Amino acid sequence: MKTLKIKDNSQQKKDAFSDIGILTKRIADKTLDQLEREGIFVFPEVLNDAEDITRKQMIIWSENNKYCSGNVMGFLGYGDERLIIESRFCGNGEDYFFQYLLENVVEFPNILDLVSDANLDDRLYKFLLFLFPQYLKAAMRKGLFKKYIHHLYNDGNVKGSIDISRHIRKNTPFIGNIAYSRREFSYDNSLTELIRHTIEFINSKHYGNKILRLVKDEVKLVIDATPQYEPYDRQKIIEQNKKNPIRHAYYREYLALQRLCILILRHQKHHIGSGNKQIYGILFDGSWLWEEYVNSLIGDVFYHPMNKGGKGAQRLFERSAGLIYPDFISRETNPRIIADSKYKPIENIGNKDYLQVLAYMFRFDSTMGYYLYPEAKGSGDQTLRMNRGTTYEGNVQPREDVRITKHGLKIPVDASDYTDFVEKMKNSEKEFMEVFSA
Repeated sequence: MKTLKIKDNSQQKKDAFSDIGILTKRIADKTLDQLEREGIFVFPEVLNDAEDITRKQMIIWSENNKYCSGNVMGFLGYGDERLIIESRFCGNGEDYFFQYLLENVVEFPNILDLVSDANLDDRLYKFLLFLFPQYLKAAMRKGLFKKYIHHLYNDGNVKGSIDISRHIRKNTPFIGNIAYSRREFSYDNSLTELIRHTIEFINSKHYGNKILRLVKDEVKLVIDATPQYEPYDRQKIIEQNKKNPIRHAYYREYLALQRLCILILRHQKHHIGSGNKQIYGILFDGSWLWEEYVNSLIGDVFYHPMNKGGKGAQRLFERSAGLIYPDFISRETNPRIIADSKYKPIENIGNKDYLQVLAYMFRFDSTMGYYLYPEAKGSGDQTLRMNRGTTYEGNVQPREDVRITKHGLKIPVDASDYTDFVEKMKNSEKEFMEVFSA
């Protein structure tokens, strides 16, 4: 097995990828959208109208004789080649920060103990299982999925189309029954059965209860809606769902859940990637994880427009022109603060980032902006004052009333274990919040 570990937002010489050359060619300079269509599972799902979670975002891209990584973390494989993308705060061989984000944002159980001795394929598989509650919750917000089912009947209460050939076969000599069929709107359909099979499979694991208790109400609804469930029908249900993916835009969340369930149940029999040359893996968008984590810290004092859910949309201009989704808008109006979460090093925050936040500040009559980013050095805040004047007239000078501050949350990189990391993170969070609680 050939495995390479890299970190997000880093650069590596192309020679470092020589051992996983085939895999690298399959993923380099390709967008998340392209890789998702090839079988990679991307969390959260790629959306057209998202700003940070973009279809154009790449895992690694070429730059001279180097490969650069972005905000994506996760695991990829092809044949016997493996690539692991850790957070840049990974220390002592354990990615505590990545685990902490998942635990706080996606409500993952602590998986470090579960997968510490597992190989990469097993770890990938467990990640799919732990994602199930998140996708089930999102889908079930639309209610239980129902669709028309073609049911076959053979009785004396004809309410549908008579099936002549089946009638002759079953009812000769005639004893009063009629063979007929009818289309009925039903909750007990191939997709709901697929979800039920996935629930039963996860429940068979020793850590299954820990996963399913996060969605116990949704699980009960699915079980109650599938009285025709039979364990031996599993392969038939999988094939029905593979041939009939959900197509209606309203049920987009069910399409994502359907795809996840198929991946979980198919890999039950044969481990991920075994016996074929298909690229596989699971990727997490660090920008989204960081933004949602920051929201869990400052959500009481900031509004959080969400482009992924289409909530809290703002407009730059009249007549609904110029759709924007600032990350955070302070509830306090004097002064109004605009904050932007950035999952990248402080030195990479610039250019378009400045223009974006300044436009948001101008729109909301704000004179104070923040970039909220993770850091390992604890170097302190960096405040930028906006200039006035022009170089042509030689009167450029900083303003006192408009400023943007780069405000970092210190990430521990010297923790002895995960418990120690969590304790240090809680202290960092208190320091990080002091600027907003003053």
